[in-house]
Amino acid sequence: MRVVIAPDSFKGSCDSPAAAAAIAAGWRRGAPDWETVSLPVADGGEGTLHALVGSLGGRIVRHTVTGPNGQPVSAELGLIPAEEPGGPLTGVVEMASASGLHLVEPTPASAAAATSYGTGELIRAALDAGAERLLLTLGGSATTDGGAGMAQALGVRFSSSTGASIAPGGVGLQDIAAVDLSGVHPGLARCEVVAACDVDSPLHGPRGAAYVFGPQKGAEDATVRMLDDGLRRLGEVCGELADPATPGAGAAGGLGFAALAFLGADLRSGFELVADAVGLASAIAGADLVITGEGRLDTQSLGGKTPVGVMRLAQAHDVPVVVIAGDVSQGADQAIAAGMTAVFSAAPGPGPLHEALDRVESDLSRTAESIARVWGVAAGARL
Repeated sequence: MRVVIAPDSFKGSCDSPAAAAAIAAGWRRGAPDWETVSLPVADGGEGTLHALVGSLGGRIVRHTVTGPNGQPVSAELGLIPAEEPGGPLTGVVEMASASGLHLVEPTPASAAAATSYGTGELIRAALDAGAERLLLTLGGSATTDGGAGMAQALGVRFSSSTGASIAPGGVGLQDIAAVDLSGVHPGLARCEVVAACDVDSPLHGPRGAAYVFGPQKGAEDATVRMLDDGLRRLGEVCGELADPATPGAGAAGGLGFAALAFLGADLRSGFELVADAVGLASAIAGADLVITGEGRLDTQSLGGKTPVGVMRLAQAHDVPVVVIAGDVSQGADQAIAAGMTAVFSAAPGPGPLHEALDRVESDLSRTAESIARVWGVAAGARL
């Protein structure tokens, strides 16, 4: 008998590799004769880098890069070796690690000036390390610079009508008169880029990056209009490189557009990118049970987050799927109706949030052990 363990992170407490390890340890205590296959996953947002590195056996290195406010920050880069000799080294870049909203205090000024340059520096580090495949996650950004900062870090030059370089951040986009690709990093020519993108916003306009996401980054109405004008100008100047109306071009403050235009990226669903990278579908195909989970199971989870993605793969192979979550108060009934086999809360009972966060791994392990014992009896296994 085999169980595939594929949780997302439990935000604020443990990443997905730690969650998977805790569940697997509990399952082995409860059903020692079962084979456990741990494949930590993510939805393309926070925690994706750790999920991929944890599942595929890579390593994480830290680099000091330019933060969204121009100050140095320490950011993570994942490097995953080739599965076969001669295969490509894969770099994993979470843009939020270098250019995330958590790195600034959101104000109109920060929204206007925030730069994605540090994300480009991480990509450059991956290319310098020899990466020929790059997985880029778009989410949690502080920026609305259309990815211009990222592109500049990789050798793209944006100039004004006077020939001067434009100012960093979205505030400088309106001054773009020309773009020069002659100095672009040579490693991009041999690198396949896939970007995780779960929004369908175009670059600019009422549904674009500035109007939809600018306010949460601190932009007031006037700042939103200024940023949208800049993104529109970026699209005009670089329209031959990519279509600014492409769904997802507005992701991460327009970095989706820059990924298309300057990296030649393929935009994909975050969960699909991760699931394909770790081989989740093939693992599930031969399993007797799948366990997934995340910190909070709610209506948002059922709108396309990791548990639903795992459930759909399990359903395709007629494999039952169980969810373990820290909080299931708002999502259990809907999850069962959507096709989950069973839903369990890892929390032993009510209590302070900080205590629940501190003991998540032990609670996951205990809950998994209990499920294993019951499931083993139901399956006719000897415990």
